[in-house]
Amino acid sequence: MKTVLIIEDEPHMRMNIAMLLKLEGFSVLEAANGRNGVDMAREHVPDIILCDITMPDMDGFATLNTIRGTPALHSVPFIFLTARGDARDVRTGMNLGADDYLPKPFTTTDLLNAIEARIDRVQKLAEAAQPAFDSAEPLERLGVTTSEATVLLWMAQGKSNAEIAAIVGSSLATVKKHAQHIFDKLGVDNRASAMLVARDALTAARSGAH
Repeated sequence: MKTVLIIEDEPHMRMNIAMLLKLEGFSVLEAANGRNGVDMAREHVPDIILCDITMPDMDGFATLNTIRGTPALHSVPFIFLTARGDARDVRTGMNLGADDYLPKPFTTTDLLNAIEARIDRVQKLAEAAQPAFDSAEPLERLGVTTSEATVLLWMAQGKSNAEIAAIVGSSLATVKKHAQHIFDKLGVDNRASAMLVARDALTAARSGAH
């Protein structure tokens, strides 16, 4: 049974989503604000997180940033559920590592499809072999700089921005900037898609070398 963590400060909305997901066979955790949601995620690592953006004390962006900075949680799929749907909010969320963005009101089908797609993606990545790619050079052929290729190399191996910053000896802000440039150059909207592009390129380069 997959576990979904719902972080939503509006009780009626949180209750409706929780009821729907329970009926669909999910185990559900509920948090009324970002701080409680982060604590709950750390204690009971969920399979996916659904989070509102506009919340008091710790908003959705701060919540996501904290989640992505927590090693045990950095790869947990994260979907924003929010009435704020302009391009700037979408870009901000994706920059921080969100996997999807569902504007309210959303249909039951939209919600379930988004959850299933993200969980399936994680399962496929987990089932795939995890080769220890040791060179970022093949990634430069994707049109990224040497520094961006290095960040993408570690991204392809599931490292968080914070972990990459520590590995390459750079600041978190610099790694985030590189990540955004990578997304733009590869024509993708999120980290998971960039990882797949990178892994395909690295695997192809390795196969060609044999």
